[in-house]
Amino acid sequence: MLRMKIKAVSFLLLMLLSLCSAEDVTVTVQGVTTIGTTDDNFVCATLDWWPVNKCDYNQCPWGKAGILNLDLKNKILSNAIKAFNSLRIRVGGSLQDQVVYKVGNSVKKCPHFKRRNDGLFGFSHGCLTMDKWDELNQLFQQTGAVVTFGLNALIRRHKCKADNNLWEGDWHSENARALMEYTISKGYNIDSYELGNELCGSGVGARVAAEQYAKDMVVLKNLVKELYSNATTQPKVLGPAGFYDRKWFQIFLEQSGQDVVDGLTHHIYNLGAGNDPALITRIQDPFYLSQIAETYRDVETTVKEFGPWSGAWVGEAGGAYNSGGKTVSHTFVNGFWYLDQLGMTSTFNHKVFCRQALIGGNYALLNTTTFIPNPDYYGALLWHRLMGRNVLRVKHSGSPYLRVYSHCARDKPGISLLLINMSNKTSFDVSVINDGNLYVELSAENGGNEREEYHLTPKDGNIQSDEMLLNGSPLKLTDSSDIPAMNPRLVDPASPISVAADSIVFVTIRDFEAPACS
Repeated sequence: MLRMKIKAVSFLLLMLLSLCSAEDVTVTVQGVTTIGTTDDNFVCATLDWWPVNKCDYNQCPWGKAGILNLDLKNKILSNAIKAFNSLRIRVGGSLQDQVVYKVGNSVKKCPHFKRRNDGLFGFSHGCLTMDKWDELNQLFQQTGAVVTFGLNALIRRHKCKADNNLWEGDWHSENARALMEYTISKGYNIDSYELGNELCGSGVGARVAAEQYAKDMVVLKNLVKELYSNATTQPKVLGPAGFYDRKWFQIFLEQSGQDVVDGLTHHIYNLGAGNDPALITRIQDPFYLSQIAETYRDVETTVKEFGPWSGAWVGEAGGAYNSGGKTVSHTFVNGFWYLDQLGMTSTFNHKVFCRQALIGGNYALLNTTTFIPNPDYYGALLWHRLMGRNVLRVKHSGSPYLRVYSHCARDKPGISLLLINMSNKTSFDVSVINDGNLYVELSAENGGNEREEYHLTPKDGNIQSDEMLLNGSPLKLTDSSDIPAMNPRLVDPASPISVAADSIVFVTIRDFEAPACS
């Protein structure tokens, strides 16, 4: 009890110190209309196929976190997924176009991934057995996960003689059909199927022409319609799961036609290489982070013009490519990039944002060895619990190092805000107003609801710590390996929101009159 009181006093002192040198900022929220909507399962995390010997920069950070090696019965893993009460999980990644499924008659052998210089990404083919598929689905069913499965799009294609990077020929769907039939027979729920990984545009390791991929997507859509006859439970069809290329994406949507593609998925690794010494600097630079907004805007425009029946998804985003930064991507500071991306993409009407990875590499939400949540796990969980589907426009005239996003509150009245202070020196006192002057903040004494605040800070003020504090107390698993309770501080709504330097704050205001949220 004494230790808890000391922590509480320390947190209050930190807040008081920040008040002494704080800049006053007024944040205006447009509560009349929305500027975008997300899916209920906007927050998504990936499981990847990488084997133990996936190595970059003289390190092998995946360990046994790849799909075929992962301890699917680990209690922390199960509890971490379950805490979301429906976390979207994307099963896929670079090696998915080399994975065959040991089911039916189309696959005779079941190979293991092996190092191979002439193989795609340096590996031979691998295999998913139905025993492993059963284990995966048992985890998904127990935890309530919403599953997106990435299919092998290169099976039985051949390389072009004139262009070694281009793969030609029609997609062969027999192995995918067998997997789907088995999945249906077992009663496993798949929310969506995605075809191929990073085969669009110039491709990563391999590419497929937009016209050919469009034909293949029609084949997949028809296969899903045939096998899943109930339209209300029919899985969505997603693609192309790669980096945005305006012309390629346009041709793909035009050639595939109306109501084929349900989700237009693209990938984001906007921080550069995992071993770049400038990585941490970029994460703390709001001007650098804003550059990717052009891509989000372009994808949103492409959907409006050529595929309004679909929706934009970030299908994979790890920040720094090649497994992330060893001393950065799993630490508190990475939340400046990650949560800012969640906020930014939602303003450009993206429906889903899949973080690479749930576990594995340096950028995982869970520690690859211990499964203990890294700081970004808790940021993702708070977003999922607090930020509703409807996105509101926000503006302020303060420092660019203060990023602010607002949504209708999830499942409750009012609005929720995300405030990210990337400055290591300046704190902010934030007042929130309605752009129509419809909202006058009440004090708790006059009957107003207390404001709910969640202040996230790094342990000992070290932004490269992999331990996070919530309102001054460490976020640690319980003795039974459960995710800890994440309760807010209740604050008089008449007071400003104090946002300390190098901190992230979620806020819910119940009395905010936002017609868009009613």
